[in-house]
Amino acid sequence: MNYIALDYVDLALAATLLLLHAALSLFLQLGLGKRLGIAAIRMTLQLAMIGFVLNALFELASPLWTGLAAVLMVLFAGREVAARQTHRFRGLGTQGLGTATMLIAGASVTGLALTTQIQPDPWYDPRYALPVLGMVLGNTMNGVALGLDRLLSTAAREKGAIEAQLALGQDRRHAFLPLVREACRAGLMPIVNSMSAMGIVALPGMMTGQILAGVDPLDAVKYQIFIVFLLAGATGIGVLSAVFGAVMRLTDHRHRLRLDRLVRTET
Repeated sequence: MNYIALDYVDLALAATLLLLHAALSLFLQLGLGKRLGIAAIRMTLQLAMIGFVLNALFELASPLWTGLAAVLMVLFAGREVAARQTHRFRGLGTQGLGTATMLIAGASVTGLALTTQIQPDPWYDPRYALPVLGMVLGNTMNGVALGLDRLLSTAAREKGAIEAQLALGQDRRHAFLPLVREACRAGLMPIVNSMSAMGIVALPGMMTGQILAGVDPLDAVKYQIFIVFLLAGATGIGVLSAVFGAVMRLTDHRHRLRLDRLVRTET
């Protein structure tokens, strides 16, 4: 089976489906028509731009430029984590925590995949390294943002209960344990739900793309399972790192609650 290329007419025909959304927004007075149009244009421009950038990086195949692109991806992922919080740490605390978390999860899981399973030559080949890192960061970012938001919001709401346990002699680990459990569940639930629905409710994008490109369905399934395991592992590492890092930031060395380091995000 040959690879089927899409032209601009094909993309334009697919884009007409957005008119249905616009009509629905107008009919129900949702007020989403303008936002939908802006989002569609922004998505198209961003993907077109990254397409040109990836072409250049693939031609260079330089560890320096590949590393620089990876660093920028991690920085933007950390920024997105911070932007999705109802409460945040003062200054750049939330963005720093988000960036560090994304770096730990992204570097560890992507490095593992490149050096032990995919094994491109060279190992930093951007054709393999950047797409894998992008998938890992994108999924991990959602889990980290949800888990961190749940922890910080719950800590602000349950201030009295936390301080009562600390006053009774509990350390921060025990005082925050119920909040940590709830935050971890919130962060991990999307990937758990996604895995549960794959193959029955939905055919994942990567697998579908490979099948459309002519890859044998069983081989496409193997790659999809491999990627999902990577995403689940990275999400777990990211959520745990972010939640426990936030607990350390919300308390001091004397195990006192420090909500003065937290501010509510202006909406």
